[in-house]
Amino acid sequence: QWRVAESGGGLAQVGGSLKLSCKDSGSLPDYYTVAWFRQAPGKEREMVSCINGAGNKISYEDSVKGRFTISRDKAKNTVDLQMSSLKFEDTAVYFCGFRSLQRLMYGEMQCGTEGEYDGWGRGTQVTVSS
Repeated sequence: QWRVAESGGGLAQVGGSLKLSCKDSGSLPDYYTVAWFRQAPGKEREMVSCINGAGNKISYEDSVKGRFTISRDKAKNTVDLQMSSLKFEDTAVYFCGFRSLQRLMYGEMQCGTEGEYDGWGRGTQVTVSS
């Protein structure tokens, strides 16, 4: 059984919004880092955003800064990704991953790479069109 599961994907227009959720079953320790990655056809899975266990360390990939917001909802056991001002380039399958470590460099959150994460959900498709 997957320990996290994504939801909220779908079809949106350029400039529109979608909210993705990564639901924790409750089994993850509260110190785990959770990240959103995405993978477009023919491309490698790339980091979008991550958040530490406490929710006070966050990082975003440059292309989504100012447009996407990651947050934790403790009551719902989710890590959410609010996506606004969507672009064609945001089209991808979005995956939620988790890892035990919190990596900081001079106080800044480092999301790391795909291979550094311990597990993943099955993904949710986001398609952006005009």
